[in-house]
Amino acid sequence: MGFFDKLRARVRSEPAKMAVSLSDLNSFFGTRYSTDLGTDISEITYFTCLKVLSEGMGKLSLNLEDGKHNRVTTHDSYYVTRLRANPYMSAYTFKLYMEYCRNHYGNSYAYIRRIGSKLEGLYPLDPRDVEILVDYQGQFFNRPYYYRYSDPKSGKSYLLHPDDVIHLKGGLTSDGLCGQCIRETLARNMEGNKAAQNVLNTLYNNGMTANAVIKYVGDFDLKRKQQLVKELENFTVNSKDRFIPLPIGMDIVPLDLKLTDTQFYELKKFSSLQIAAAFGIKPDQLNNYDKSSYSSGESQRLAFYVDTLLPIISGWEQEFDYKLLTRDEIAKGYGFTFNVSTILRGDTKTQMEVITGYVGAGIYQVNEARNFTGLTPVEKGDVNLINGTNTKLEDIGAAYQTPQTIGKGAEKNE
Repeated sequence: MGFFDKLRARVRSEPAKMAVSLSDLNSFFGTRYSTDLGTDISEITYFTCLKVLSEGMGKLSLNLEDGKHNRVTTHDSYYVTRLRANPYMSAYTFKLYMEYCRNHYGNSYAYIRRIGSKLEGLYPLDPRDVEILVDYQGQFFNRPYYYRYSDPKSGKSYLLHPDDVIHLKGGLTSDGLCGQCIRETLARNMEGNKAAQNVLNTLYNNGMTANAVIKYVGDFDLKRKQQLVKELENFTVNSKDRFIPLPIGMDIVPLDLKLTDTQFYELKKFSSLQIAAAFGIKPDQLNNYDKSSYSSGESQRLAFYVDTLLPIISGWEQEFDYKLLTRDEIAKGYGFTFNVSTILRGDTKTQMEVITGYVGAGIYQVNEARNFTGLTPVEKGDVNLINGTNTKLEDIGAAYQTPQTIGKGAEKNE
């Protein structure tokens, strides 16, 4: 059965649902963007934010666990989520691309291909070729919706059932069905950043020289003025010579241009921090260490997980639980979980103190602690240890009692 064949058969078998007129909810994704997408990616702060978030999600392993937090490796989703999302993408590449689309376009989509009841793979769809179609004829609590994917290669369109599509929403959402990309919200701010970068590029292309005024005696017509300017530009821009020949009676007076007087650097830096804040990116992740120390940098990494990654992770986990698991599996406690222990690790000393405390309190088994630090398990290490001197409050002092003192205590109580 070819790609999407099962889907087309499913749509044909549901003519009653498709007989009603469909309204286009999200026409924004029906056409290509009119602006050049490369201009947004080339803005360094925006690119850095996309890179941090995409790689941050891509490097986290996604595991399926049962109700007792044991990793499930027999489920048909194990190979897809852990190793290979589809024949063309690794699990890392899939997560990186989906997170990039979620942030850059506001939505990311992946087709869930099943062979029978077995999961075969997850195939990302270009968000620019996906529309959300909603039936507004039904009651507000029963309005079915579908995804329409227009394949740019073959020119064919496919109607996808929501159960067959992984849909991750980015930014904020005004209707609950589709997300909004941050770059549309920051369009004006980013235009200023790109204009500032163009100013620097122009100065570099001009040899870091500003505009100048040419003084001369006499009067030239427009044609001779243009010819004079053109010849001087050839010397100042295209030539490597450091000297500019001038006819007798002419003088060049450069206009004074100081970026410090216009607070160019301060304004550009402030604008970059605003873009980063909209993504939830911390200043040290932009290599801004003006007010950072080691301790503050570590707290910023913890804040990045709590404030930025945790909401994103929750969205991923809930979508995968709903689309890839059955109701019976969810009722048994099955669920997808990202392993965030790698980004929560501190320095070596802190790791030792935390792991030792967990082992001493009986929370970690010995082999679990060794596995966390990358060491091989040891024989008889699957045990929980705890300090034997711990006692209940009512048993305090029992170890120092003798048969005689116990008897006297009983007589006293009587």
